[in-house]
Amino acid sequence: MKRIWVDKDKCVGCKTCEIQCAVERQSVSKTLTGAVRENPRPVPRVRVSGQTGFSLALQCRHCTDALCVMACPSGAMARDPETGVVAVDAAKCRGCWMCVMACPYGVIAPAIEKHAADKCDRCFQMERPYCMDACPTGAIQLLTAEEIEEKLRGVREETING
Repeated sequence: MKRIWVDKDKCVGCKTCEIQCAVERQSVSKTLTGAVRENPRPVPRVRVSGQTGFSLALQCRHCTDALCVMACPSGAMARDPETGVVAVDAAKCRGCWMCVMACPYGVIAPAIEKHAADKCDRCFQMERPYCMDACPTGAIQLLTAEEIEEKLRGVREETING
């Protein structure tokens, strides 16, 4: 299973990933000009946090020990055993927002109009997520757990060695 990795050194805070996510996943029109005119406006499932030079795209990490899944009393938040994706079944969601409170990354949001939680589902129905394809700097990547561990090892060594 591959996971999303965001290279903080490549992210420039342009929010292209946010825009593409909102247009492709939430809008009716599937066009930027159409999405801007929609009511309610499409909301992205990825959020860029920070300022240029110190920014990072944040989306669901589909955690191994997903606190959102453990906190969900209705079973609406669940992991697909085949893909590893943690997804929301809107029909089961009670709108208690326990998953929102439990998520350590703050990437689950209440979708009031649907009365259900909303989050990144890694564009599970596609080979590659929209945010990844939209990123002009290649900061968003799909990597295996081993590739992520290798990158984290490099970050740790860089931090220790200064």
